[in-house]
Amino acid sequence: MLFQPRARDLDPDELQIALLRAAVGDYGTEAAILLLTNAGHWLPELAAADLITVDYDDDPTGPPTGQAAGIGWAAITWTDLDPAIRDGRIVGSAGQLRLLRAAASLAEGLPVALGDLAAGLDRDNLRLLLAAIAHAGGSHEHRATSPDGHLGEPLPPLLTWPARD
Repeated sequence: MLFQPRARDLDPDELQIALLRAAVGDYGTEAAILLLTNAGHWLPELAAADLITVDYDDDPTGPPTGQAAGIGWAAITWTDLDPAIRDGRIVGSAGQLRLLRAAASLAEGLPVALGDLAAGLDRDNLRLLLAAIAHAGGSHEHRATSPDGHLGEPLPPLLTWPARD
């Protein structure tokens, strides 16, 4: 392979799919990616700052498959966010930065003061944060439970992600 793939060269939908593909099964990371995707600001910003790593799903050292290699997965380098903010490589409004910190906390366990974070969000961003917390908690997988402990029908998520335009 002549060049490593770069997130900034990907179509935004392709980048989101690659990020979610790598996060599947880790509700915290799924929630973080969905939070940033629904917020709309951060994925292009992080890609432009080279804070998202991507890789192909076809092993370039393996035998040829006859198929063009596609982007298989992508991951945000969460621990590099604060230095990138301090250096001015990524910028956002106060609310956008709060959502970014919330996403880093969900995905990587980076500490945030949740009360301060939530208090500084407008209603739309607070809804995104609450949907992310519900997703990280697995509310989209919860089932009703009978008094004797048997699992029943699937329950709706506590809070659904808002429809995107």
